[in-house]
Amino acid sequence: MKLKILFIIAAAMLLLAACGPKSIDKSITLLDHDKNEVTFPQEKPVLLFYITTYT
Repeated sequence: MKLKILFIIAAAMLLLAACGPKSIDKSITLLDHDKNEVTFPQEKPVLLFYITTYT
């Protein structure tokens, strides 16, 4: 039973990945903890660390 559920989840993930765009045309803009906008360019590869803390 668990194998069937795992197979269905894997197939759904594959389908969703295939339906998505191959590249992003716009820049990605996020808000930091001080509500400042941070923009990530798409011209070159960017490594993004997104860490959340709830204290």
